[in-house]
Amino acid sequence: MVVIVDYGAGNIKSVENAVRYLGHEAVLTRDPAVILSADHVILPGVGAFGDAMARLRRYGLEEVLKETVKRGIPFLGICLGLQLLFESSEESPGAQGLGILKGHILRIPDGEGRKVPQIGWNDLTYPNPGRLFAGLPEGSYVYFVHSYYLRAEDPAIVTARTRYGVDIDASVESGNVFACQFHPEKSEAAGMKILQNFLAI
Repeated sequence: MVVIVDYGAGNIKSVENAVRYLGHEAVLTRDPAVILSADHVILPGVGAFGDAMARLRRYGLEEVLKETVKRGIPFLGICLGLQLLFESSEESPGAQGLGILKGHILRIPDGEGRKVPQIGWNDLTYPNPGRLFAGLPEGSYVYFVHSYYLRAEDPAIVTARTRYGVDIDASVESGNVFACQFHPEKSEAAGMKILQNFLAI
């Protein structure tokens, strides 16, 4: 059973549909017992960092998600779900993230000919081996929608990068924790392969 954490954020339905398309049972829930009994847990989301953390705390999910990670259940954060795994974000000064991984979320700088938010396809490079990208060549394109990006404290956890005015840590892996700044569920064949790789862990 694949649990998709329902905390009132956007873009949850498309993740649920992608998991079902790949032949897995998908359960949308915020029930702690169900989350902790899952084979895999996905934290998706589109929205503001501070609001999302407030909702996770309101639903009592912060400690549940930390316990999920502690138990070794494969865990995937997508877009805002990646950002929430880290310590803080320039989007919401003073708001504390989950702090499961070390690093900070920064705003993409404005620049000549560069629109923020970034909306569209970018190619990936792989600074470190990552299980999510098994069978996918460097240069694969995935779909991004974001105004903020990750700078991980430990470069060894970064498994994919892209460039949009700045170097963006596009995916990370640390033990049973995986996360993507891009949207695999909207990234066509490459994205389905990434989700398939996660669900095979």
